[in-house]
Amino acid sequence: CVHTENCFVPISEIIAVEETEFSKKQHNIGRWHKMAKLHAFAVYYVKKARNHRWRCSDVTFWCVDEHLCNQWIQALKELLEMQKSRPKQLLVYINPYGGKRQGKRIYEQKVAPLFSLASISTDVVITEHANHAKDNLFEVNIYKYDGVVCVGGDGMFSEVMHGLIGRMQKDSGIDQNNPKASLVQCNIRIGIIPAGSTDCICYSTVGISDPVTSALHIIVGDCQPLDVSSVHHNNTFLKYSVSLLGYGFYGDILKDSEKKRWMGPMRYDYSGFKTFLSHHYYEGTIAYQPAKHTHGSPRDKESCRTGCYICKKSEKQLAKQHKECGLKHEEGEEEWKVIKGKFLAINAVNMSCACPRSPKGLSPAAHLADGSADLILVRKCSRFDFLRYLVRHTNQDDQFDFPFVDVYRVKCFQFTSKLSEDNESNVMDIGKKRFGQFCRDHPACCCNIVNSTWNCDGETLDSSAIEVRVHCQLMKLFARGIEENCKDEAAYSHSSVEQLL
Repeated sequence: CVHTENCFVPISEIIAVEETEFSKKQHNIGRWHKMAKLHAFAVYYVKKARNHRWRCSDVTFWCVDEHLCNQWIQALKELLEMQKSRPKQLLVYINPYGGKRQGKRIYEQKVAPLFSLASISTDVVITEHANHAKDNLFEVNIYKYDGVVCVGGDGMFSEVMHGLIGRMQKDSGIDQNNPKASLVQCNIRIGIIPAGSTDCICYSTVGISDPVTSALHIIVGDCQPLDVSSVHHNNTFLKYSVSLLGYGFYGDILKDSEKKRWMGPMRYDYSGFKTFLSHHYYEGTIAYQPAKHTHGSPRDKESCRTGCYICKKSEKQLAKQHKECGLKHEEGEEEWKVIKGKFLAINAVNMSCACPRSPKGLSPAAHLADGSADLILVRKCSRFDFLRYLVRHTNQDDQFDFPFVDVYRVKCFQFTSKLSEDNESNVMDIGKKRFGQFCRDHPACCCNIVNSTWNCDGETLDSSAIEVRVHCQLMKLFARGIEENCKDEAAYSHSSVEQLL
């Protein structure tokens, strides 16, 4: 076979191989013109560009021997068939209303042609109302699919995640209302095609919010385990969370922005500025169990990257603890630490929560699959100091290097507002005592009873008193984590043994 360029492609990143017609425009070598017929095949592969962006590129090979050409096609297709992690049948949910209402167009124009090229069959469901996808996942035969794809924003992903995890627990007879239940791992991978107002989860697990890049990660069959936190109130299941649980500042932003959905994505900027100026603080009690099994800490400079060794070590250590001690030792009261105070923000993150505006995220060293969450407490401080803290999210400085900011790596925690009812907490009797009301910053203000709202992955929670538990690698994504940037993208190669063309 002849080609005019050198092109090194690992088999794991070849999308498809197809016989193709040879065009004389593809070459300018005179001697080929004298030949009666040329046989050709095209190899479609992943081409990596800057900033973690992937594109589908192709290279054409040709020769005069038809038998040799067919041998190459057959050999390459057999190698692709050996890639067992690749999906063959997918269930796709499209939210036509999310973000800028571009979900259907993005899927049909950018994603569907790639799935077709890779010979992936799809069943597509256009969602018609809230929780359509979640409810549908409890009815369909999910076990005939190799994965579920959601086209939309973080809200659409959350809906699909709740449907899949909930279905797995139902089929296994697990009671989700039991906060101490050992949940069944969900092995059906979820793919995210970003098409929403916020695509934080996609950005934090792939490195970019780009539909084509995400589609290619799905096609090559990437797999990234993901920790999931369960949120309960008084032995009642509320939500699952994979990115941000925020009380105070981020809860207030969400609560205010929900009233201004007509503004589109700009509502977050408006509500953020308004919330910053109001400068509310909230008093409460936090109890947490340190994540002693993890090998990292929130103040590390070690970011979670593809093949993260901290996630792998932490998973093994956690499994070892479960085997040796079970859950009884974990629930021992002596391991709980208690903090009382006045807080501007309480944030718990399972991942960095990076986005284009905050490239490092809320916790730069948070890991995707180490069985822990980073609990960030921002105590009452001046407006200027809080602004300094917020600005740190946009630069390279250590955002935890303030006397009013504390950060802990935890495996579970509970929060009780000072204004909660006596029965709002049932862990170690924290918060049993009813607290009085408190004033805002301004000494001349009227003492109104106020409470913040929990922001759970962009959705509000009804209760302020919650119990949160991290479930290590409860689900899997069609992703590989964020890859280290290569100095020379064109010279990219795997360290493992590669099949080369």
